[in-house]
Amino acid sequence: MSQLPNDPQPSWRKPAGMLLILLLIAAWTAIIASLSPWVGRWPVLVQAVFYLVAGIVWILPLKPLLRWMELGTWRR
Repeated sequence: MSQLPNDPQPSWRKPAGMLLILLLIAAWTAIIASLSPWVGRWPVLVQAVFYLVAGIVWILPLKPLLRWMELGTWRR
């Protein structure tokens, strides 16, 4: 049988973290979409690389954010 804490308190970090993730996605989308007039003038293969990299880069801040949501600390 596992022991539960005497008074488990729900963490506010998870809802706050989910909101931050949604804000991150919205902000990143707005930034990349605002660049489309310039990116649209580039050759198609360069555009493809740009959008591929832009589609991956937004994930980088998620690791520390997810760690904070789970553990309450930004670093190990």
